[in-house]
Amino acid sequence: MPIVFAPTDKVLKIVKVLADEKTKKHLASLGVIQNGEIEVVSSSNGNVIVVVKGVRLAINRDVATKILVA
Repeated sequence: MPIVFAPTDKVLKIVKVLADEKTKKHLASLGVIQNGEIEVVSSSNGNVIVVVKGVRLAINRDVATKILVA
């Protein structure tokens, strides 16, 4: 499921990132990689705030829909 539909305050596994190569590289540098862990702190209109490796990140709706979690 895309991370925009994920429950809050639950650690999830990143299954796949469906973005273009430039965006994938940028997300990877922030720690958003396949098989990594991510936790949604809050969600508003598709925009999400997540915690990855202890760091809070804000991700807009367009990118958040391309991050699939389980």
